[in-house]
Amino acid sequence: MGVVIPLAVVTGFWLAVGILGPFVVRKGPNKGIIQTMIVMTAVCCWAFWILVYLHQLNPLIGPQIPVKTIRWLGEKWGKT
Repeated sequence: MGVVIPLAVVTGFWLAVGILGPFVVRKGPNKGIIQTMIVMTAVCCWAFWILVYLHQLNPLIGPQIPVKTIRWLGEKWGKT
């Protein structure tokens, strides 16, 4: 449940930017290019966010703590 809410909110935000953003562009010679840039910006920002977010959910490498540090922490914090 904790994954669904941020996923839905951020996806909805970038979906709104990608769909509603091109309608805000004023008429001019570069209107099509600006609309394309807005849509591509939304797609790239969403893709970057989703890749970073999902990578944090299941990291490939965990923290590497030396045994000496673990023993020191056990002494200072007390063994459980």
